[in-house]
Amino acid sequence: MAGTPVEYIKHHLQNLTYGKLEAGYERFDGSVVSETGWTFARTSQEASDMGFMAFHVDTLGWSIAMGVLFLGLFRFVATRVTTGVPGGLQNLAEISFEFIDGLVRDGFHGRNPLIAPLALTIFVWILLMSALDLVPVDFIPVLAQAMGLEYFKIVPTVDPNATFGISIGVFILTIFYSFKVKGVSGFAKELGMNPFNHWALIPVNLVLEILVMIVRPFSLALRLFGNIYASEVVFILIALLPFWAQWSLSVPWAIFHLLIIPLQAFIFTMLTIVYLAQAHEEH
Repeated sequence: MAGTPVEYIKHHLQNLTYGKLEAGYERFDGSVVSETGWTFARTSQEASDMGFMAFHVDTLGWSIAMGVLFLGLFRFVATRVTTGVPGGLQNLAEISFEFIDGLVRDGFHGRNPLIAPLALTIFVWILLMSALDLVPVDFIPVLAQAMGLEYFKIVPTVDPNATFGISIGVFILTIFYSFKVKGVSGFAKELGMNPFNHWALIPVNLVLEILVMIVRPFSLALRLFGNIYASEVVFILIALLPFWAQWSLSVPWAIFHLLIIPLQAFIFTMLTIVYLAQAHEEH
């Protein structure tokens, strides 16, 4: 898989990338691409050379899989809900629902039937995607290599493309509801008259407010990515230690990671509710 510790770390942090290589491109084995076409990258350099339009197949696949798992589990519980003593899965679903419902009631005071389902989806989806970090770091990559895939990273939230995808979706909803609830003039007035309520300071207000709006998706995405990425790197570093030392460190770190996962899902969800609540406020 990798010869040196540095190669091992790089290998585990590289996504399975599918993109386009131009005709005449020299690949890692010395072969030359005869005609422009789409293919899987065999090295990190090839993945980089594929550019912005390349796809991280592993991130997309596991993100979709965790989304389907979320929908399947909650639909399974909803169709088999009982009024008596609930089972473990029903208990878990009810706890998640009541927790998110409480957050929405406390943080969102407008009327929008989308907010609670959206918050629940984001919370559970991020929770499931980040929980994949608890799978032993060599298990999936070894299976992938047996199937002929050079790279395979299973934790979507370790890929900034995934975290930015969710945060940009939240950002678009925030802008949409700002226009829908406040109207063009109301939204423009909010941007121009805050935080300094004076017409002479409108240019300053616009710069500050637009900057705050732009920073929000970056802060959402990078906070989630940074925390889960750091945890994944620690797991990889532990895997480099002798076998007898791995268990003494990996188990405590996994327990600590069990706290990080729901915390990051909660922060992302809470901020989503706050941003959407602000978008629904009429001044």
